[in-house]
Order: sequence, then C-alpha cells, then structure tokens
Amino acid sequence: MQEIRRFANAKVGVLLGGLSKEREISIKTGTAIADALAERGYQVETLDVSRDICTQLTEKTIEVAFIALHGRWGEDGTIQGLLEILQIPYTGSGVTASAIAMDKIISKRLFIDAGLPTPPFTTLREPIPNPPRLLPLVVKPASEGSTIGVTIVRTLETWQKALDAAFELDQRILVEDFIDGKEITASILNGNPLPLIHIEPKKGFYDYTSKYTPGKTLYHVPASLDPDTENLLKELAVKAYKTLECSGCARVDMILSEETGPTVLEVNTIPGMTPTSLVPKAAQAVGMSFGELAEAILNDASLKTGQREERTK
Repeated sequence: MQEIRRFANAKVGVLLGGLSKEREISIKTGTAIADALAERGYQVETLDVSRDICTQLTEKTIEVAFIALHGRWGEDGTIQGLLEILQIPYTGSGVTASAIAMDKIISKRLFIDAGLPTPPFTTLREPIPNPPRLLPLVVKPASEGSTIGVTIVRTLETWQKALDAAFELDQRILVEDFIDGKEITASILNGNPLPLIHIEPKKGFYDYTSKYTPGKTLYHVPASLDPDTENLLKELAVKAYKTLECSGCARVDMILSEETGPTVLEVNTIPGMTPTSLVPKAAQAVGMSFGELAEAILNDASLKTGQREERTK
C-alpha cells in the first residue's frame, strides 16, 4: 500500500498562474493547494509559471511538482514534458494523456473508438456560412477550458457570432449536437470515482460565470440518481479516464438525457480546486477534507515516462 506521506521531506513546488486565459483561476487553485499542504507540514514553494519556469524549478531545487495550471501550457502536456526532462515527479496525467484530454476533438474520437457514448459532432477549420448540423448546437474551441469560447447556438442569427468567438481562440472548432439533460460530473481520484455531482446553474448553462461565482449554481452532492444509473455513470467516467490513460485526479463531464441516456463530453485532467470547484465538493461528500484531498493528489505524483522512480518505498 502506498505510504500516505511519500513526499513528506521533499520540497514541493506548486505551479500556478501560467500564460493561459485561465490564469486567474489557476492562481486561486494553486494558492489554496499551497496553503493546505503547508498546513499539513509540507515544505511548499509557489511558482508563478512563466517562460523562465525551467530556471525557477532548478534554482529553487524543486523535488516534486504539484501542477495547478489550467488551460494551455499547463494542462496540455507541455509542462509535463518539461518536468519529465528535468526528472521531477509531478501530479496528474502524463504528457500524452494531458495533450489528448485537452484536445476535445481527438478525445471524442477515442471515446467513439472505445464505445463510449458522446454527442455527434463536426470539426471545422474555417468559418462556414451555415451550421453543418441541425440546431441547437454547441460551438467550442478544440483546446480551451472553463467553457471559454463556448456558445449554445439555438438560432441562425447567433451562428456567426459563435464561430467568431471560438475561432479567436483556436484554429479548430468542435460543433457538437446539443444534448438536453442533467449536467453530471464525476471526479476520479487516483483511478477511483468519488460521488457524482448534479450541476444545476440558476440561469443559462454552466459557463465561466456560473462556475466561478458563488451562488450562481446549485450543486447536488451526491446526485439524486437511482443506483443503476449512478453505477452506469461512474463506470462510463472511469472508462473515459482509462481510455485517455489518465492518472492522478481528473474530472469527467457528462450529460444525462431522459431521451438518450448518458453521454460523455470531456475529461479535465487538472480540475479546479477553488472554493466553488467540483472535486473538493465530491471529496467532502466522503468525508475527505480539502487538505486530505491535496495530500492524496500530491502523494500519487510520479514520472510517467522514461526512467521511473519507485512508487512505493
């Protein structure tokens, strides 16, 4: 069995901030994690990730990295590759899994290949005058998080505006059939599902504002589902996690439709850890404090490729 305080004597670098559009949320996530680990007796150093991150890691003699970065250059395999080169163990998924999960189009192709239900979609590389599928549709950049650049298109009048918003952020756009149903998320901690959460925005859909503004969304933890449906959703979430070969902590977002059943939308390999974030809520439902959650994620850190360290001592 893995020792609970595997990195008790190591210098922990919490990587936060970064260069993506999710910088503000990353700072909140990283600060909360750093504070929690410090309270539990870890030697913690926060590193605001910029283009000199390699120098920072070396000069501060970081021995294990807790990645609290969201979006590009943090969640997409790039920082993971740097840490592999430097032989610094890190939290979360490896290079390949991180890159694939960040790319919603490639992820969905793998979901389909694995037999996982996912909404039908079309990929666009340039704007087109008319929608390629029947409305309503969801338009989203291929590689962004926190619902940045996402639009639900219900009328032809909003089609072009949705494309403009998405193409400002990415060269490839996912145009996905809109599935009406309950928004369900499954947090996976080191391969094991935590209680499901039913997300109920008070207005509109679960966009950036609803995610990060206290009081804008109702969270039903655990989700009020019959046992068979709950088990099915957990099985789908774990299968999606394993299909992308994720590790550590991740979150699988799904829609539960009364007409078509469950569908898998995407996997988030570095979920938020802010006061309104979902993974801490799911962990709390099984009696796990924020500090215990942060410690569990930290102590699963490892190198994923090349020369492997001993995972148990």
